[in-house]
Formats: sequence, structure tokens, C-alpha cells
Amino acid sequence: MDALKNGADVFFVLMGAVMVLAMHGGFAFLEVGTVRRKNQVNALIKIIVDLAVSTVIYFFIGYMVAYGVNFLVSAKVLSGLETEEGYEFAKNGLDLVKFFFLMTFAAAIPAIVSGGIAERAKFWPQLGATAIIVGVIYPTFEGMVWGSKFNFQGWIEATFGAPFHDFAGSIVVHAMGGWIALGAVVMLGARLGRYRKDGTTVAILPSNIPFLALGSWILSVGWFGFNVMSAQSVEGVTGLVAMNSLLAMVGGILSAMVVGRNDPGFVHNGALAGLVAVCAGSDVMHPIGALITGGLAGALFVWGFEKCQDTWKIDDVLGVWPLHGMCGALGGIACGVFGLEALGGMGGVSFMSQLVGTLSGIAFATIAGFIVYGALKKTVGIRLSQEDEFDGADLSIHKISAYPEEDSPGH
Repeated sequence: MDALKNGADVFFVLMGAVMVLAMHGGFAFLEVGTVRRKNQVNALIKIIVDLAVSTVIYFFIGYMVAYGVNFLVSAKVLSGLETEEGYEFAKNGLDLVKFFFLMTFAAAIPAIVSGGIAERAKFWPQLGATAIIVGVIYPTFEGMVWGSKFNFQGWIEATFGAPFHDFAGSIVVHAMGGWIALGAVVMLGARLGRYRKDGTTVAILPSNIPFLALGSWILSVGWFGFNVMSAQSVEGVTGLVAMNSLLAMVGGILSAMVVGRNDPGFVHNGALAGLVAVCAGSDVMHPIGALITGGLAGALFVWGFEKCQDTWKIDDVLGVWPLHGMCGALGGIACGVFGLEALGGMGGVSFMSQLVGTLSGIAFATIAGFIVYGALKKTVGIRLSQEDEFDGADLSIHKISAYPEEDSPGH
């Protein structure tokens, strides 16, 4: 029975990892559809190469920073067939698929940042930022919340009566990515021609609404692996997480449709806003609480995106700071409201724990984002030249357009 349970857990976590891996295709197509045609290839290359760099860095450095575990032992020890002093891995390679699962979370951070800095960021410096973020910054906070680093959770529980609850990463993943991206976007500056001297905003239209919608759909489907499989065992899985994820998603769609005046970009991102917000409390909220949380997040995304672009003049191309940063923060705090037994939740959460944990994540990520991208800006530069930006990242970096046959001379 133990062997069967271990095998079932391996398969369960592996399916979650594969579903979250597929979400990276969603990140790619969401960006491809939102940017102009001359930057579509760059969007695709950034996401897949960021994933590769994230995997290597998280394998050698990041996972050890978060959990104190390294993989520099024989395959027999890694698979749980043998033990070695200081190393004890679960049978059937369960710890290895858990690494795979958590690596796909880590790789989501640079994928989130990518959407904010689209169309004008240099390629190699961004890969350098990915390595720093996934190797040190993200796993430090991940280890504080999901591990035992710095006794962060012990302090919060002793002070406010309950640990900081972030079941699937509203703060650890999404707010972290969104608030790091804020620093990157501000350090880069707006795209050429985005704002006139008189302060008016020049519309830069998306290139492909079907691709944008496809990206949203891939992300939405994969998200059920992101949330449900965060249980990390068959024994711990609950349909409540699936129900709450679904209701938060549709709440985000409906509120973004109304507040965003039926704009297709807002509607499809509304689904993602709801899913971002429900991650933290998806295992403790009542479904009605999840629906309300998703609805608030969809409206918050539309408000935040419009404020960014038109009022604050922050040229966040995909709106990743409003989507992941603001809606992630909303989700972290909402968990401390709708997770309470008094509101039909499972309990075991504290509003103050959620508030302090959320604000800690925001502060950590914002400071880190400005430091990393500020340092890169001063040393190697992070922005394309005006000529390269005008030509587009596809031709200037990758030497080919998204439609090479169409764009070739004599076609």
C-alpha cells in the first residue's frame, strides 16, 4: 500500500508540474497577442529561454536556498533506493517531481516580468536578471513562507495567532513577480512614442486578439494544476480548491467585462486576475467568498491597468503589476477575510497574519526589483537602442520576423 501511495503521489505531483509547465505556453501567447507584430518572436524566445535558465539555476542554487536541499548525490539516493549521510529522499523519486513542480512556480517569476518589459528590453541582461531572481531573490521569500527560513512563519504565528497562509502562491509567486516587475518597468521607462510631451497617451494596439485569448485559456486550464496540485499528495487533495478556483475565475471574467466595458483584453485578463487572487485562500475559502474575491480582482485589474497607463504613465505592456502584483496582494489579504469560519471558511487563518505577510512580500519584491534592475541599468544597460526598438526586438535581436515569408523582399 505504501508503494502504491508513493506511486500515486508521484503521478499526481507530476501531472501538476506538467500542467504548470504548459502555463508557460500561456504566458508566451498572452504576450505574443498583446505586443506588436515586430516583437512576437522575442516574446516566444524570452519565455522558453527564461524557463531553461530558471530550471538550471533553481536546480543548482534556488532550491537549496529555499529548502536547504541539493541534488549532488547518486541517482539511487535521489530516487529513494539508498540513503547517504545528510541526504534522505522519498521513494519513487517523489522529491524530484516536487522539485519539478516548484521549479515551474519559480520560472513563472521571469515569465511575469517579461510581459511588463516587453518591446524594449535587451535580451541578455534580462537573462541575467532571471538568474539572480530565481537563484536568490524568489527562493529566499519562498523559503520564508513555505519553508522554515528566518523563522518568519514562527514569528507571525506567535505574534498574530496563525501562520501566514498562502496555499498556492498569491504572494509567494504572483505578488513577488508583479512587484519585481514594477521595478523593472520603471527602470526601463516607457516605449518610444507611448506618451506625448503634453502628457497624453498614444494607443499602441495589440497585434493579435486570438493569440491573446489563447494565452489566457492555456493559463486558465493549467491553473487548476497550479492550485489543486499544491496539496502535493493524493491524500491532501480537495475538490474545494478546484471549486474555488473555478468560481474566482468566472468572477474575474464577469467583473472585468462590466468594468472594462467588454474589452477583450480586459475580459481575458479578468479570468487570470480572479485566479491570481484565489491562490492564497483556495483551500480555506467558501466558494461564495472565492467568487467575491475573483470579482474584486477583475475590477481591480481594470482599474490598475488604466491608472498605470494613463494616470501614472507606467508603461507596463501586459499590465503585470496590476494583474499579479495588485491582485496577488488582494488575494493574500482576502484569505484572511473569507477564510474565517465566521464567513463560512475553514478557519485557521488570521487577518493580521495575512496583512503582515502580504505587506512583507510586497516590500521584499519591490526593493529587490528596483535593486536588480537598477544595478543592471547602471552596469550593462537594460534597454534596446532607439533604432533597435523602432525596428522591433524580432529583427534586432533574433534576426527574423514572426512572418518571414510575408516580410521577405519580393514576396
